Amino acid sequence: MAAPADLFLGLDIGTSSVKSILISLDGSVAAVATAPLSLDTPEPGWAEQDPEAWWDAARAAIRDALARRAGTRVAGIGISGQMHSSVFLDKRGAVIRPALLWCDGRTTTECREIVTRAGGETHLREWVCNPALEGFTLPKVLWLRNHEPAAFARLATVLLAKDFVRLRLTGTVATEPSDASGTLMFDPVHLRWSREMLDAVDLEPSLLPEVAGSSAVLGHVTKEAAALTGLAAGTPVVGGGADNACGAAGVGAITPGEAVSSWGTSGTVLAPMAQPRVDPKLRAHTFCHVVPDVWYVMGVVLSRKRQPYPPGLTV
Repeated sequence: MAAPADLFLGLDIGTSSVKSILISLDGSVAAVATAPLSLDTPEPGWAEQDPEAWWDAARAAIRDALARRAGTRVAGIGISGQMHSSVFLDKRGAVIRPALLWCDGRTTTECREIVTRAGGETHLREWVCNPALEGFTLPKVLWLRNHEPAAFARLATVLLAKDFVRLRLTGTVATEPSDASGTLMFDPVHLRWSREMLDAVDLEPSLLPEVAGSSAVLGHVTKEAAALTGLAAGTPVVGGGADNACGAAGVGAITPGEAVSSWGTSGTVLAPMAQPRVDPKLRAHTFCHVVPDVWYVMGVVLSRKRQPYPPGLTV
């Protein structure tokens, strides 16, 4: 009997579930699986999830997909995930508190603080290509500093959702440009963390992970993660990307002149660009795509019925 063909594993760390998919070399779907997630709202307009719940759901979704294709060898793993959501880790890599999600609206005061510390929106355009909105990661870090100082004192690393799952899979702390672009701490033009922005808000660059390409191998599945997931130890895990960027790539929207509209927990309209362009009035977002040397401009609106619309998140 011939050995099973190699497959690629995709993971998506969403807001309502973690999805896994096995794809063959010719692009056909071999198996899919989903593990649900819950969302906590401790106060009106707040939205939190336990990062360890993402990892639990990811393990379940991986095992389920692999069980549907017994004997499969996974050649490589890519991860997409909800943008902006903040994972706060201590120096041992332990979760300090539940993650503040992209749809959390508690940080209006922190957004004003960012604009003031930056010296106005002109610098936001120059440094990070985006406005200070409640959905981004930086206001969440400042909220932690302003409202939970004991937790902030323990803070050693800030990660995004998909990068936390990769950390649990590989032990590697890293991210890539498409997700980093949504933190309000990354310079999408120069593909680096913005030292200017970090200095303005008095945060250390050491809080942030190394940045490498979306298709670059950023770690390999550890023996411990292999035992928990059914994957083979040593399986490479690439950078992956932000959910909107990966979704656009999945439908072929990677070339200027194309556009894609997506509606789910939020609604987006995304258009690729050959160079970074920033709306002078900061009405839309400018982020890196998962394809090298491609950017995109995007408008966003919340559509989750059970969540109020946080101020500033509607574009």
